[in-house]
Amino acid sequence: MLPAPPLLVISDRRQARQPLQQVVEAVFAGGCRWFSLREKDLPRDERRALLGALVTLGRRWGAVVTAHEDIEAVAAVGADGVHLPSDGSPVAARARLPGALIGASAHSADEASRLLGAGADYVTASPVFLTASKPGYGPELGLDGLARIVVQVPGDVVALGGITAENAAACFAAGARGIAVMGEVMRAADPQATVEHLLRAMSGLHGSIEANIRRYDKVNGE
Repeated sequence: MLPAPPLLVISDRRQARQPLQQVVEAVFAGGCRWFSLREKDLPRDERRALLGALVTLGRRWGAVVTAHEDIEAVAAVGADGVHLPSDGSPVAARARLPGALIGASAHSADEASRLLGAGADYVTASPVFLTASKPGYGPELGLDGLARIVVQVPGDVVALGGITAENAAACFAAGARGIAVMGEVMRAADPQATVEHLLRAMSGLHGSIEANIRRYDKVNGE
C-alpha cells in the first residue's frame, strides 16, 4: 500500500531554490508524507548523514522517508524504504530490508511487470510527460502509455515526469495510484504552497482513484 496521500516528492538539491532540508520541512508542512532522497552524486558519508537528518525530520511529521538506490544507508539510519533503478533487485532489497517500502523505476510494461513480480511494492512509470528536470529524457509515455502500463501490471503504478497540479487528475484517470514530482517542488519559490496546490488537485479525486483501482482489479481478475 502506498503512503497517504499518494504524493511522492523526490529530491534534487541542484534545482532547489532553498537548502534541501528547508525544502523538505516545507514539503511536510504542506501535507506531503512521502519523500525520497536522491542526491546520488553526494559522497557516501555526507549522503548518509543527510538521510539520517531527514528521517529524524520525517518522524516528527509522521512521514515516510526513503532513499534512491542506497540500501545500506537506508538500513544504517532506519529509513522507511528504498527506490531502486530499473535494473535493481527487489529480491535483494527485501532480504536486506524486510518490512520496508520498496519501489523501482520502470519505463515500460515489461519492466514494471518484472519489478513488481520480483517483489517491489510499487513502480514509478516515467516519463509520463516531457520534464524540465531531465531534458531530452524520454520518449514520453503520455497518458495512453501510462494507461497501457497500468492495465498490464500486477501492482501499484506511480506516475512520474512532468506531473503538475494541472495534469494530476488525468494521471489518476489513466489508472495511476499515485503521482511523483521532483522539479515542480524543487524549483518552487514556495515549496509548501506548491505541495498544497498539488494536494488540493488530488483531494477531490478519491472516488476516481478508487474507481480506477476497481477497474484495474476487474481487468486483472482480482
